[in-house]
Amino acid sequence: MPPNSNTAAQRRRRPKRAARAADALESSGSQYHLKAIGRALDVLECFSDYRPELTLKDIGQMIGLPESSLFRILLTLESRGYLIQNPDGSYQLSAKVLLGRIQERAQNVRAKLRPYLQELASRFDETATSAYLFEDRVHALDTVETFHAIRMTNKPGRVLPPHASSLGKAITAFQKPALIDRMLEVYGLVARTAHTITDRQALLAEFERIRAQGYATDREESVLGGICVGAAVTIDGSPVVAAISVSTPLVRMSPERELAITRAVLDCARQAAIDLKAL
Repeated sequence: MPPNSNTAAQRRRRPKRAARAADALESSGSQYHLKAIGRALDVLECFSDYRPELTLKDIGQMIGLPESSLFRILLTLESRGYLIQNPDGSYQLSAKVLLGRIQERAQNVRAKLRPYLQELASRFDETATSAYLFEDRVHALDTVETFHAIRMTNKPGRVLPPHASSLGKAITAFQKPALIDRMLEVYGLVARTAHTITDRQALLAEFERIRAQGYATDREESVLGGICVGAAVTIDGSPVVAAISVSTPLVRMSPERELAITRAVLDCARQAAIDLKAL
């Protein structure tokens, strides 16, 4: 046999292996799916902003697996750092999984809230903004600005003060006490203007009012000359992670206009909650 015959044979075999691999990748047939990996991904996809903690029984009912099989999957995911088991036995996503999920969820929420911002901005000819809770910080998510020469602005990605902005207060007020404490500690009760609430007890009382009335206001607490009305997007039984608002210079605000804006923001927040519930 010629010296290069083995090399030639190898060259002939490579395309066949490559072709089989390509066929496997292109095929949508279930014969190429690994059930164990699929079930592990099913488990991870059970968790969401509105279902951050789940028990073994909860997950089993959601994906239809017997608890004996599911327990081994949960134990494996926990040992590899994808899940965390809480003291009460429930599970939640670890930080390395959660960060990506939060970003994905935020973009979905942004898309759902965008039409409501456009509606509010068009109706009142003022800036409308949405915000989202990223772990312990509230960020501006999206904004539709007015074309007035004098206007309030908001840049997506900006961290909003949990004590001095309507969006920040609207979201923070509905969190669990431990998270409220952490959010206030992370940002600090810094005076942005002479109107900023910096007394902790006064702020907690403000949060109680927000929970009772469903909306928050920023009356020159963040920026002098500006007023903002924000409402949390609340879904029964689910953590609050989003809010929407309308901002306007104080010179264009009147009691009648503030009432109309407040009602419209609340109405849009309620309608948005229905849309988000389907996510």
